[in-house]
Amino acid sequence: MRNLMFFLVIFLLIGCSYFEDKEDPTKDWDADRLYAEAKGTLDQGNYTQSVKFYQQLEARYPFGKYAQQALLDLAYSYFKNEEHDASIAACNRFIKLYPQHLNVDYAYYLKGLANFNKGKATVQRFIPNEISDESQRDPGSAFRAFQNFSELIKRFPDSEYIEDAEQRMRHLRNNLAANEVHIATYYMRRGAFVAAVNRARYVVENYGRTPVVPEALVIMAKAYRILEMEDLAKDAVRVLKLNYPNHPGIYQVEEELEIN
Repeated sequence: MRNLMFFLVIFLLIGCSYFEDKEDPTKDWDADRLYAEAKGTLDQGNYTQSVKFYQQLEARYPFGKYAQQALLDLAYSYFKNEEHDASIAACNRFIKLYPQHLNVDYAYYLKGLANFNKGKATVQRFIPNEISDESQRDPGSAFRAFQNFSELIKRFPDSEYIEDAEQRMRHLRNNLAANEVHIATYYMRRGAFVAAVNRARYVVENYGRTPVVPEALVIMAKAYRILEMEDLAKDAVRVLKLNYPNHPGIYQVEEELEIN
C-alpha cells in the first residue's frame, strides 16, 4: 500500500510538470505582442506558426486595433501554408465584415489566387510539371477562380491587382476550354456523339479565340458526319478553313469523312 501511494504521488508530480510544460506561452501576451510575433513569423516565412498566432489574436482580440489587418494576414498565411479552403473562408469573412475597407480588393484577389492554386500543389508533388496538364483536372476551382478575378475587375477597375488577374483569367479560360475538348474527345471515343457535339459547340460559342477552338470544330465536323447531319458537318469544316486555314485537322476531316 505504501509503495502504491509513493508511485501515485510520483505520477501526479510528473503529470503536473507535463501540463506546466505544455502551458500556452502566449497566454499573458497583449494584442501588441501577439501581432508583432505573428507578423514576425509571417515575414520569416514560418507560415504554420504565423497561422497559430493570428488565430490566437483573432480569438482573443476580435475587435481590437489589429483585427482587420490580422484577418487579412491570416488569410495570406493560410494561402502560403497551402490551406486554400481556410484562406478562402478568411477572405470571405473579411469581405463580409469590412466591405468598405481600403484593401478589400486584395481579399477578392487573394480568394482568386487560393482557388487558382487549389489542388495544384498536391498534384505537382507527384507529377512533374512537364507532364502535368492542368486542363485535365477538376475544373471547379479554376472556374471559381475565374469568377473571383472577374468580380475583382468589375468591382475595382482601378485595383493594382487587375493586370495580374487579367493574365490569370486568360490562362484559366484556355484551360477551361481545353477541359471541355478533353471531355468531348472522351465522348467521341465512347460513341456519345450528341454529347460530344454539345461540348465542342460550347467551346466554339463561349471560348472563342482560345487555342483549342480548331480542335472543337474538328470534333463537331466528325460527330455531325457520324450523326448524318451533313450540312452542319460542312459548316464546321467551312468555319475551320476560314479561320484556321493551315490547321492539320482540315485534311484529316476531309480525308476521313470525304467532305469536299
